[in-house]
Amino acid sequence: MITIEKSFPGTVTYPLKRLGDPKKLVFFDIETTGFSADYNTVYLIGCIWPEGDHLRLIQWFADTRDAEADVLAAFFDFLNAFDTLVHFNGDMFDIPFVTKRAKALKLSPAFDRVESVDIFRRIKSFKKLLSLPDMKQKTIEHFLKISREDLYTGGELIEVYLNYLNTRNEEEKRLLLLHNEDDLKGMPALLPILFYPDFFAQNFTLNAVREASGETDRLILSLSGDPQTSLPSPVSASVPAYAFRADKDRMELSIRVYSGTLKFYYPNYKDYYYLIYEDTAIHKSVGEFVDKDARIKATKETCYTKKVGLFLPQPTDIWDPEFKTSCKDKTGFFEIRKDCFSDPEKLNRYIKEIISFLK
Repeated sequence: MITIEKSFPGTVTYPLKRLGDPKKLVFFDIETTGFSADYNTVYLIGCIWPEGDHLRLIQWFADTRDAEADVLAAFFDFLNAFDTLVHFNGDMFDIPFVTKRAKALKLSPAFDRVESVDIFRRIKSFKKLLSLPDMKQKTIEHFLKISREDLYTGGELIEVYLNYLNTRNEEEKRLLLLHNEDDLKGMPALLPILFYPDFFAQNFTLNAVREASGETDRLILSLSGDPQTSLPSPVSASVPAYAFRADKDRMELSIRVYSGTLKFYYPNYKDYYYLIYEDTAIHKSVGEFVDKDARIKATKETCYTKKVGLFLPQPTDIWDPEFKTSCKDKTGFFEIRKDCFSDPEKLNRYIKEIISFLK
C-alpha cells in the first residue's frame, strides 16, 4: 500500500456547521475495480478535510493485488478521529461497497460511529428545477463552474489500474490518483449546491405584495430569506397557476388571481337542503320553514353557498373557508383579504406547497 498526503490552500464557502462539527468533518471517495463488491475490490480511498485556510488530502492506494485489506484498515483507523463523513452518492455505493469488502476481509467497518451526509441525496430532487441532464458529480461541478484536470470516469480507469499492477507505470498511477484527487477537491467546492435545498426549506419574510406589472390577474409576493443562504445561480419555474424566480437570498412568487364566483361546499351535505330557486344550500334546521316545492335534499354537488370576489389558488387546504368551482376539483381557492398573509406559519406552508408543486 502507498499512502499519499497533500495540503493546499483552500476554504469552504458553505457553512460546514450545517453538516456537523467543522473540526470533526471529512469528505471521502473510493475507486474500485467494478460495481459489485462480491467480485471486485477497492483499490483507492481518499479523504479531504479543512484545516484552517488549507485543505488536507490523504489517499491510500493498493499498489499490489493483496493490499486492499491494508487500504481499508488504514481508512477505518483514520476515520476514528471524525464524527461526520461527507460524500457524493456514498449511501448507495461507497459505504455499502466498503462495508461488504471489509466483512469479506474480516475487518470491522467504522461507519456506524459517524454521521453520513450524502450530497447527492440532498439535491437529487432538484434535477428538474436546475435543468440538469443528470445528477453526476461532474455535471453539478459544471453547473457550479468548477474546473478539474482529470478527464476520465472511474469506469474508464479500471483497465488503467489493472494494467498498472503489471507494468508499474508511473503515468498510469498518476492518472489513477489524479481522478480520485479531483473528485475529492470537487466535494468541498460542490457544497454550495446545498444552498438550493436549504433555500427552499427555510422560512421566508414577506416584504411586499403587488399586482404584476401590466397583469391585473396575477399577484406578486416579494420574499426574502436568510442572507447566509444565497443561491449560486438564479432558478425559476412556472405552471399556469404559479411561478417563481429566486436569486441569491430573494424570491418572487407569482400567483394567478381568480376573479368571479366560487362555491363553498359544506362537508355534511345530508344535514342540508338545496334551495332550487336561490341556487344555494341551507341547514335543515332553517330549511324546514321553506316551501317544500322550493327545496330538495342536498347532494355533495349541490351542498354549497356562492361567493363573488377575488381568490388565489392553494395546492392544499391552508386557508378557510376554501372555495371551488366544483366539488370534484382538487385545487381550492381562498379569498384575497388584506390580512390573508399575516400569519407567517400559514404563509410559509403555502410557499412550500407551491414550490413542491413546481418541483
